[in-house]
Amino acid sequence: MSPLVLALVAGAVIGLALGALGGGGSVLAVPALIYLLGFTPAAATTAGLIIVTATSATALYAHARDGNLAWRTGALFTAAGIAPAFLAGAGAGHLPEPVLTVAFAAIAALAALRMLRPSPTALSARIHPAKAAGAGAGLGTVTGLLGVGGGFLAVPALVNVLGLRMRQAVGTSLLVITVNSLAALTARTGTGGDLRWEVIAPFTGAAILGAWDGKRLAAKLSGDTVQKMFAGVLLAVAAFMLVDVIT
Repeated sequence: MSPLVLALVAGAVIGLALGALGGGGSVLAVPALIYLLGFTPAAATTAGLIIVTATSATALYAHARDGNLAWRTGALFTAAGIAPAFLAGAGAGHLPEPVLTVAFAAIAALAALRMLRPSPTALSARIHPAKAAGAGAGLGTVTGLLGVGGGFLAVPALVNVLGLRMRQAVGTSLLVITVNSLAALTARTGTGGDLRWEVIAPFTGAAILGAWDGKRLAAKLSGDTVQKMFAGVLLAVAAFMLVDVIT
């Protein structure tokens, strides 16, 4: 199968997951770029940020249009993550590739376990600034370091810490992901290695189209069913990456 076809298929799958779940789909972008398309871990995490930024911004527009976005709450959460995302993005290129791979595998496993748990429910409308800042900073660090959006962490935090309804949390998480990814990408400018735009461009385009379909899919299928299926894929990817590093 040619790199172009692989990029289109992988991008479509990741876009579907991101549009349907508000997060988690971007975790597959980096492994796909490494193992299917031959990117180095450093280049893959930078390319992942490009894909995540474009795809999340597109999905964000759709959710904002439907009123599923808490702008003020999202701004508070996002502001705490911008500096950590930038700093982590600048430092990611200095880490050994095995370290990046193991860290990414751990995040993929965490995302899967998070998806296998019952969906969170809003506790209250009261905002806890310290908890929001801590969660936002942690998410920004993960985004900058590993090139993932981190929506699987953002959505539960927005529900449990900031009291948003689930649908609002999904839309608001896309605002957080978009801004954090853009900050991390800015820090990596000129240090991403060979980004191979002939692969990244179709990958991103397919992911954007997939995100629109994912949003429609979410309205038709059980969210828990989609999450459990995707969690199984993530666990398999995490195990594969760890075995690859060990061997």
